[in-house]
Amino acid sequence: MMQRSGIVFIVDDDASVRRGVERLLRAAGYQVEAFASAAEFLRRREHDGPCCLVLDIRMPGMTGLELRDALLAAGRDLPIIFVTGHGDIPMAVQAMKAGAIDFLTKPFDQQVLLEGVGQALAKDAGRWAERGELIDIERLPSSG
Repeated sequence: MMQRSGIVFIVDDDASVRRGVERLLRAAGYQVEAFASAAEFLRRREHDGPCCLVLDIRMPGMTGLELRDALLAAGRDLPIIFVTGHGDIPMAVQAMKAGAIDFLTKPFDQQVLLEGVGQALAKDAGRWAERGELIDIERLPSSG
């Protein structure tokens, strides 16, 4: 299996879901890191390159939406696919308004998750490419 670019972070307090999603994504060629809590993920240093987050919306302690807010406050705008075992329409609307790539209820269709991850990583790769172009432009000598 070809290694795909970018890394997928999984944050879910349910160990069986975490392992299942991790296996699925690794089998599809993605580099994956899994975390049991938002706090555990926040202790990881920021990844320097394209990435996305598969994030459980309801977790003990810090929820998925609270983690999203904490990341934004820290200037870390990661594409997120929210997953939940207990979704409702208001929660889905809130997640989408928070910029989610997708909102999936467990058990979710594996192909839908893979498509969402591909979309999220493509979006983040574009953001990193734009960032690189801006840095290159800033390094150009000014004419005058």
